[in-house]
Amino acid sequence: MEKQKGRVTLPTEQNFLNETKELMARWGADAIRDSDGTKLDEELKNLDAKVYTTYFVARGHNDFAEKHLEEMQQLYLMSQYNTAKDTEIEVAFLDGYFKEQIMADYVHDPKVWWEVIDRTTGKVVSTDSWEVKEKENIVIIHDAKPWHEYTVSFLAYMKWDPTQMYNHITNDWGDKPHDIPFDVRQPHSNKFVKEQLKKWLLENPDTDVVRFTTFFYHFTLVFNNLGKEKFVDWFGYGASVSVLALEAFEKEKGYRLRPEDIVDQGYYNTTFRVPSKAYLDYMDFIQNFVAREVKELVDLVRESGKESMMFLGDNWIGTEPYGNYFKETGLDAVVGSVGDGSTLRIIADIPHVKYTEGRFLPYFFPDTFYEGNDPVIEANEIWLSARRALMRSPLDRIGYGGYLSLAYQFPKFVDFVENVTNEYRDIYEKIKDVKPYAGLKVAVLNSWGKLRTWQTHIIAHGKPYKQAYSYHGILEALSGAAVDVSFISFEDVIENGVPEDVDVIINAGDAGTAFSGGEKWLNEKLTSTLREWVHHGGGFVGVGEPTAIHHEGRYFQLANVLGVDKELGFSLSTNKYFDNPVESHFISEDLTDYDFGESMNSVYALREETEIIEYSNGEIHLASSPFGKGRSVYISGLPYSLENTRLLMRAMNYAAHKEDEFYQWMSSNINCEVHAYPEANRYAVVNNSSEKQNTIVYDGHGNNYEVTLEPSEIIWREYSHEG
Repeated sequence: MEKQKGRVTLPTEQNFLNETKELMARWGADAIRDSDGTKLDEELKNLDAKVYTTYFVARGHNDFAEKHLEEMQQLYLMSQYNTAKDTEIEVAFLDGYFKEQIMADYVHDPKVWWEVIDRTTGKVVSTDSWEVKEKENIVIIHDAKPWHEYTVSFLAYMKWDPTQMYNHITNDWGDKPHDIPFDVRQPHSNKFVKEQLKKWLLENPDTDVVRFTTFFYHFTLVFNNLGKEKFVDWFGYGASVSVLALEAFEKEKGYRLRPEDIVDQGYYNTTFRVPSKAYLDYMDFIQNFVAREVKELVDLVRESGKESMMFLGDNWIGTEPYGNYFKETGLDAVVGSVGDGSTLRIIADIPHVKYTEGRFLPYFFPDTFYEGNDPVIEANEIWLSARRALMRSPLDRIGYGGYLSLAYQFPKFVDFVENVTNEYRDIYEKIKDVKPYAGLKVAVLNSWGKLRTWQTHIIAHGKPYKQAYSYHGILEALSGAAVDVSFISFEDVIENGVPEDVDVIINAGDAGTAFSGGEKWLNEKLTSTLREWVHHGGGFVGVGEPTAIHHEGRYFQLANVLGVDKELGFSLSTNKYFDNPVESHFISEDLTDYDFGESMNSVYALREETEIIEYSNGEIHLASSPFGKGRSVYISGLPYSLENTRLLMRAMNYAAHKEDEFYQWMSSNINCEVHAYPEANRYAVVNNSSEKQNTIVYDGHGNNYEVTLEPSEIIWREYSHEG
């Protein structure tokens, strides 16, 4: 592969000039950047490279923050559950929280802004029945009902920025000052961030790209009393709350939010929760405000002759890249962490920016780069997963973050990244601005729709909590598959029907979650619309507990479409006769073993026409069913793997009546994939594994041939439209 240069950003640090030059040459980097905890000295800034400088808008300015502590960022929190043993109960509402991060807000009247709830009945306790002891941080509830549970929802100040806290603890920064986050909705803070940026831009003429990390409000990250993460929601809006915000919301939306609208029974509106109207309204309200404020900062950067880049993480709340207001920000670029294929697609598919950049993991921190550990193992796994998605939607740039001096101590890792950067550039040059072949158009149906394009349950550093979650497994499989993917909400279907070009709809997840839909499936327009669409020829794939809510004798509300339902114990007295698996099926043709992950129990067939593909332990895990001219497929679970990617591809093609298209561009070996680019007259055969593979390749014209690929190898071939 011919050595190229460019499209790579290198993290570096003071007193590391010669090593930086070496790695710039080896990795072909054309840009350098600092990281949280590092700085670039003048010698580094004078290198022949674009300079990214990290800029914190609402943290890292303690000289200002300490003078305006009343403008610290706030959040609503909920106490632990407390059981009343008498008619009076004391609730130490800060128990379980990290006192270095959280302090109660007594500036604003607790009787106005706090809420005490009897969680046994769900009723709000009158403000006349409780009082606050400020010195002790205790709420005393009078007239309590013995043996009922009570919680206190309280406003708090956030004294320590969560990302700096994480980095501080991870890297043992000792007595380094704690960054105090402040709220740009507040008057002094709003004025400060704009004046400070103007000043900073003048003082940093060597900076080419202002890397905002990020803007105003951090995703919800609250630590426990041991200084460890207590609650993490990468999508959480909890830290954007303030009295000013609540008052402005009421004025703009016409009604007042309750504390419960934010704390949400202690779930804090996690992305798994079906969002309430109040929470969706609040998100819209914050996004609108943030977009306006971001645009003012971006305009200042543009006037200075520099580029503005947003890091999709840390204080990103309100800058939803697939939301209604993102275009208005005017940002030049977005960079985000890449931990796999779906996180790469989150970034690569972002509209309305000039370029996108992925910061690949692992981060160069001592939790990975330590003696005895081999960071290449994690890096290679991430690269192979992300590369699948890159073949469908290439990032414009890639890079890394952290302490370069740490990574430099691992020669095998340095060699690995050299190979990755060369391979990335080769891929990019071959497929940039070229639409890849897609045999299907797939719509993922959930509560969030396009707002959560490619987004599931992500933690601070970009990885999913568990690979076993079916919803993430599906997105990861789709991220590098030869299909066009869109994300639609239940409201989209109710209001506008199914888009005309969609071949297959996927609904997946655990019952009651935002991904499966919960009470959304009680809407008769939703179920009727989808039944009609499938009956007229559409394809439907359900995974886990699709369309699930117990209603009118059904658990799966589209059970008649799926041909299966789940036994809840209510119909055990009814005999179920359909339990004979088919001998062979298109969907299972390549598979010898099944991995349904956490799976689902007690799923049974409703009728003889249901094609049972996998039946074990007295229950169905894989089945298909006709419904009018359409088809459905049920899968009990789908953790990500190359085998399950093939299973999903076959299931979608079967549901869409497009079995023949499955063989258009295809590898017989599930460890390999074929990515075709007819517009560029080429295609690629990709080995997604770290082992040598042999496969039969189908070339788009019905021809096939055998090929051998070395570990992780890509073989490019020319393609002729004439065959």
